[in-house]
Amino acid sequence: KDIRCVGSKDYSAIEGADLVINTAGVPRKARPDGTFPSREELLTINLKATNEVAAGITKYCPDATIISIANPLDAIVYTLDKRLNPPKNKLIGMAGQLDSGRYCSFVAEAANVSMENVSALVLGGHGDTMVPVRSSCLIAGIPVSKFIDDATLEAIETRTRKAGGEVVGLLGFGSAYVSPAWAALEMAEAIIYDKRKILPVCAKLEGEYGLKGMFVGVPAILGKNGMEQVIELDLTDAEKEAFKKSSGAVRKTCDEVDEMLKNL
Repeated sequence: KDIRCVGSKDYSAIEGADLVINTAGVPRKARPDGTFPSREELLTINLKATNEVAAGITKYCPDATIISIANPLDAIVYTLDKRLNPPKNKLIGMAGQLDSGRYCSFVAEAANVSMENVSALVLGGHGDTMVPVRSSCLIAGIPVSKFIDDATLEAIETRTRKAGGEVVGLLGFGSAYVSPAWAALEMAEAIIYDKRKILPVCAKLEGEYGLKGMFVGVPAILGKNGMEQVIELDLTDAEKEAFKKSSGAVRKTCDEVDEMLKNL
């Protein structure tokens, strides 16, 4: 089927869109003098960009389903929700799918099996507090502990949390782009083709996992209506504690965003 591709610097290009994938934001990179912008400076720049994105969506495609990729992920999705106030099924963030893909890749490598055999989930915030869920990690339906010892799994989980930085270190500048693109594509296809596929996404919780009004990474069913249902996992006590810590970090970021948006 032929595809019509349009490039534009004007938001009118998204008029009538059913699906919007938001990548608007700047990565953390060195200034000419070698110093780096602070987290707050970077957040301010990207929140301003997000305000513009929200205005464009409001004007040209207010009913679109939105997949947001821009970082800091949790803060940007939260800002879009504040500005657009969409139904909870219409706005999701892409983080868990990317982090879970990396987790699966590292597990497959350590177990010396096909990545197609590995099923794994990463929940929580998109950052150092993310939670690779070992209790749900399976290789061909078999618990991962059958193949990999605890020490190796701990190292894999640590590497998963820091994989974004590992990519930037290898690139030398910017941020990862191929893996986020594939992750967003899998989410988009689940929605476009109504696959009702269970994927880890940053979704708005309304009581699930004991949280309310927060966007946190959880498994959810994606279909023609967007994020159709949040799946609640039976986590181990250690995983529950890690998820609580991660959601606490997300809450702290959202509180910062609330203060910053007052002045934007």
